[in-house]
Amino acid sequence: MTTTIIPLSPRKRVEELAAERIAVYQRGYLADESSAVAALARLRRGAGQKPERLPDLWNLVDTSPLHVRREDARELSETELEHAENALHTALTLWALHQQSRRDAGMHQRDGRGKPRGVGAAVRRMMKRDEIDEPLRKRLVRAGTAPDLPTLGQRLRDIVLLLRREQFSLDYALLAGQLYAWQWPDGPDHVRREWGRSFHAWQGEEPSDGHGPGGDEPAGGEQAAAGL
Repeated sequence: MTTTIIPLSPRKRVEELAAERIAVYQRGYLADESSAVAALARLRRGAGQKPERLPDLWNLVDTSPLHVRREDARELSETELEHAENALHTALTLWALHQQSRRDAGMHQRDGRGKPRGVGAAVRRMMKRDEIDEPLRKRLVRAGTAPDLPTLGQRLRDIVLLLRREQFSLDYALLAGQLYAWQWPDGPDHVRREWGRSFHAWQGEEPSDGHGPGGDEPAGGEQAAAGL
């Protein structure tokens, strides 16, 4: 009997790598390891900037696993690799900005059932439960209508600074996947739909784990439709 291996999509590989990279840095930073503290300081300087302008960060973002052949994933094209590099750079540098000076808790937390940590839910979380804060809502809309990835990174940077002030976490692996998707035709539409769904689904915290309603996690059909 043969086992059929369903290959990981490029987007999922980006999310997987982002989660691995950030987990190492975050764990080290919270433990006050000098190498992790130095890495975070370097990474946060790249927030809102293009990766090609900061070769000093290439070893910290390190996309080499995406070039390794795997049984559960096909080889990525040059365009897919470029989009992945852009997404990982943006996600990791935004996380570093968010984590700055926070030694009591990790600002990267995975999205899960009852604890949505996507962008839309994070913005809704900053509002009073039964009220819509128009300036905050407009920040999310402004990010969602960014004309390109560099502009999106800059607008997300503004949201991240607010989240850092409120001490609210974000799923940066999920964000990395969304940043990857954003760069493809129709990608922004799919990402905006994910953000909008999680914004409206936020109902406060529940003591449970695992993916489920309330986060930005895309439905399989939507991801397939985007060719990601």
